[in-house]
This record gives sequence, C-alpha cells and structure tokens, in this order.
Amino acid sequence: MIDVRKLEQQEYDFFMDMHYESIYILQGKPPKHELLNAPNLKKYSENWGRKGDMALIALYDNIPIGAVWYRLFDETNKGYGFIDCETPELGIAIHSNFRQQGLGLRLMEEIIQQAISDGYKSLSLSVDPENQVAVQLYEKLGFEYFGVSGTSWTMKLNFKINSTNGTR
Repeated sequence: MIDVRKLEQQEYDFFMDMHYESIYILQGKPPKHELLNAPNLKKYSENWGRKGDMALIALYDNIPIGAVWYRLFDETNKGYGFIDCETPELGIAIHSNFRQQGLGLRLMEEIIQQAISDGYKSLSLSVDPENQVAVQLYEKLGFEYFGVSGTSWTMKLNFKINSTNGTR
C-alpha cells in the first residue's frame, strides 16, 4: 500500500535525492552534489523549511519512493517556473521502479489540495518540453503553457475553488 504524507525532517536526504531525480537531463547529468549546488539550482533547496515550503512524500511499505514539493520565490531570486511572488513553484520525482503506475498523478493531486488548503490561488512549474510524459500529466491536471525560461516551459495551474466546500 502506498501512503502519502508530509515530509519529516529526518527524510531530507531522500528529498534531495528526489530533487536530483526531478532535473531532466538525459545525457551527461552531473553528480548529485555538483548539480544541486550549482547557483541556478541551489535556490530550490537552500534553507528548506522556510515559509512557503511544502513537501509530501510517497511511501511503499514505509519506504520512501517519491516526493512532490513547492517553494515560493521572489523577484530577486526567481526559479525557472517563476510566475509571481504568490505562486509556488513545484517539483516532483518518483523512484524509477514506481513510475508509470499512477503515483505521479496521485502526488500531484495531493499537492494541489495542499496548496489550496494553504490558501494559494495557483501553482507553477518548469518542464522540459521533450519530457512528454510529464507534460501530458501536467496538461491532464489542467496546467497550461505560460512561457519559456531557458529551454524549459513554464506552466501554470489556476485553482477554480468551489466556494461551498473549498475543493477544486
């Protein structure tokens, strides 16, 4: 059985593994420590736990197998999927043995509900347009093309909140 819950402090190393996995580089991917400490990527995890940071992890028999997270950025420190200061940018990764089984959809649905509960009106992300599996998942969830940052697309999901029960 797969459970999804908030990331706990002692799972930070797994979270960093998932952050590394979320970076779509097919050939010549630098080692984890080198890539995650690159100035353009360090901002995604540096001082994790600040206001606006949220991560959920998926566990199979209490073993972490995937994560989804979001973080707020500002005008002086934009992420690749930056829209504005009120829109968290999200990331997702799943251990290779558990991909293509619907877990990505479940994690995305759960983080969307978490963002709504946290009072956000939208989420953004950055995706390599050649990563068609990811693009199709995001489009299925209602994310729309917003622009380009480098070689990646920025996509945005605006929440349509049901005023009677607070759901999408």
